[in-house]
Amino acid sequence: MTKLAVLMTPERAEDVIAPHTRELIEQRFAVTWAPDTSPETVVALSRDADVVLTSWGTPHLDKAIWTDGTGPKAVAHAAGSVKKLVDPVILDQGVAVFTAGGRIAWSVGEYCLAAMLTLARRLPRFDGAIREGGWKQTAYRGHEVAGAKVGILGASSTARALITLLKPFGCDVVVYDPYLSDERAAGLGVRRAELEETLQSRFVSLHVPDVPETKGLVTRKLIEQLPDGAVVINSSRGPAIDQQALLEHALDGRIYAALDVYDPEPPTLEQKVLEAPNLLLTPHVAGDTEEGHLALAGYVIGDVLDYLEHGTKGPSHVDPASWSIQA
Repeated sequence: MTKLAVLMTPERAEDVIAPHTRELIEQRFAVTWAPDTSPETVVALSRDADVVLTSWGTPHLDKAIWTDGTGPKAVAHAAGSVKKLVDPVILDQGVAVFTAGGRIAWSVGEYCLAAMLTLARRLPRFDGAIREGGWKQTAYRGHEVAGAKVGILGASSTARALITLLKPFGCDVVVYDPYLSDERAAGLGVRRAELEETLQSRFVSLHVPDVPETKGLVTRKLIEQLPDGAVVINSSRGPAIDQQALLEHALDGRIYAALDVYDPEPPTLEQKVLEAPNLLLTPHVAGDTEEGHLALAGYVIGDVLDYLEHGTKGPSHVDPASWSIQA
C-alpha cells in the first residue's frame, strides 16, 4: 500500500483536511501522522514515504531527502507557494509536486470581487455616515461593476478566478501579462493589453507573482495616470506597486484602493491612512476562508491519486517549466 506521511501539526491538519478527505487518506494510503514538524521528524518520515502531504508550517524539504534513491515520489502541498518548500532540482529528478494554490485562488477571486463591489458602491463611506448620525451623501454616489472596464495585471490562477466571477457582469476585461498569448486570452474571454492601457480602467486588480520582474511594476508615474475614481485592488504582493504613491493618491480622495498585502508586512500605517474612508485594508486574508482551507488537502490528494494510478497531471500539478513564474 502506498505510504503517505502527513508532515504538519495536528492543529494544521484540522485546518486543511476536511473529514471526508481524512477518510479518503486513511482508506487509500498507509498513513503516518507526524507528531510535530521538527526537521528531524520531517526528514525521517519523508525518507520512508511514497508521498508527503505538507502545508503551512512544514519546514523546507531539503534535496538531500532524495539522495541514494530515497524520498517520496510526490509532494502534495495543502497550501500555496512551494518555492520555499522544495528545491526545483527535485522536479528534474522526476518528483511530482502538487500545490493547492489553484483552490486558494478561488477564495482570492471572491475577495477581489467583494472589494470591487464594496468600493464601487462606496459602502465604507455610507457605513461611516450612518455611524456618525448622517444619511445619504449624494456626493459619493457609487458606480456599478456591470459593463465597466477592468484591468488585470497578471494572468495567474487568482486572476482567472476573478475573470470567471466577472463573467455575469459583462465587463470589458483587459489583461497585462507578457506570458499570455492572444489565443489563451481569447479562451479566457479577455483581451491582452499593454501595462499603460490596463491601468486606464475603472477597476485595476493585481495578480502577479513575487519575482524580480514584478517588483515596482506599478510605478508612481503610472498611479498618477489612473483615472479619477479608479478602484485599485492588490491581493498579490506588496512590492508590486508603489505603496506610498498609492496611499497618497487615495488620501487625496482621487482614487479608491483595497489592500490585502503590503510592503513590508505587517505594515506600519499612519492614523490618517487607517481612517481614510476610501481605503479598504485587510491583513493578508484574501485567500483565507473556512471552506477554502478545509478543501486544500482534498484538492491536491485527488490529483496525487490520479497521478499515481494513471500518470495524469491535474490542475494542482506544478509544471517544471513554469517554476520561475510561480507565485
